[in-house]
Amino acid sequence: MSMQLNDLAKQLKNTNKKVQLIYAFNGSGKTRLSRAFKDLLAADLESDEADGPSELSKKNVLYYNAFTEDLFYWDNDLLNDETRVLKIHPNAFTDWVFKEQGQDRNVVSHFQRYTNPKLTPHFNEEYTSEESEGKQKIVPAFTEVRFSFERGDNESEPNIKISKGEESNFVWSVFYSLLEQVIDVLNVIEEADRETDQFNQLKYVFIDDPVSSLDENHLMQLAVDLASLIKKSTSSIKFIVSTHDTTFYNFLHNELKSKACYLLERLEDNSVSLVEKNGDSNTSFFYHLDLKRQLEAAIEQGNVQRYHFTFLRNLYEKTSSFLGYPRWSELLPGDSEENKEAYLNRIIQFSSHDTLANAQPPHLKPEEKQIVKFLLKHLVDNYSYWQEVQEYA
Repeated sequence: MSMQLNDLAKQLKNTNKKVQLIYAFNGSGKTRLSRAFKDLLAADLESDEADGPSELSKKNVLYYNAFTEDLFYWDNDLLNDETRVLKIHPNAFTDWVFKEQGQDRNVVSHFQRYTNPKLTPHFNEEYTSEESEGKQKIVPAFTEVRFSFERGDNESEPNIKISKGEESNFVWSVFYSLLEQVIDVLNVIEEADRETDQFNQLKYVFIDDPVSSLDENHLMQLAVDLASLIKKSTSSIKFIVSTHDTTFYNFLHNELKSKACYLLERLEDNSVSLVEKNGDSNTSFFYHLDLKRQLEAAIEQGNVQRYHFTFLRNLYEKTSSFLGYPRWSELLPGDSEENKEAYLNRIIQFSSHDTLANAQPPHLKPEEKQIVKFLLKHLVDNYSYWQEVQEYA
């Protein structure tokens, strides 16, 4: 049944499960759903600062998504090209992690486990004066961080610009350090016995896709850490985790009990559906079949759009991986590399996530829609795997 994001957020809020897992393709609305859920919970609080920095004690949901990453931004020293720093925008959870709890060492430790032990963050050594409990105190500013690569033998490559994936891992490490403390604090049953009352109003944790740009080994490390934390939690706090990654989803599905599992889909009219599923993504979602179904429906209705090229690319990638082809482009039609390259370039052009591609209009020319139809038919007709899959489904 099609719904709007606000309705899905209410459904998630009213579900009596400790954990809710959501699998969705990129572009289905995972991040927007996490935002709608946050706004829904904010309406329950008497606060005018739902969208801005506020004390943790005023929050009833802790969330991680693309907006969390936006709290960190680069100063690349464009004039001198020497000092590159990642700026930290003041906000409730970074102030708590760094200034109040001094967990910068834990953040560094988590970050290096997910990336490289030699890739080292360095926080600025400046100090600032802040008021706490009616008194002024001097605390580290924690407004920026620099990165170096320690090569050993006292050699270091300073002031490096880390990759976007490494940056995402750093932000996740900050959030994870906070989440560790939240669970430890709330596991103490009596509120009066807790080390802080900052988390007493928390009811939900919403985590949207913390796995971007991770290789499989580090992805599994993150999944192990998150599953362990959730299982460690004995309070009434509930967890919602959404992802596009099947490996990450499957691990959480197999590790966590008392859960509800869903497939989030964006429909042709831009509404969404949240369908409850049983089993992991391989046995329940049949994501490859769902991609094919959505492509066939769009072709039949004459409603092929740019994002369907992303679906088509995903379908070719998954088929080539299953069949053992080193490159998915080898499945493309054409009796020469030049012909295959032409189709490859067109798919990449329309499935790109860069700014230029996203700025282009979503509607395609008739001949571009025909390419989607032709390439889908070619894949299904020329690889017996698809006939076998259809019979099994």
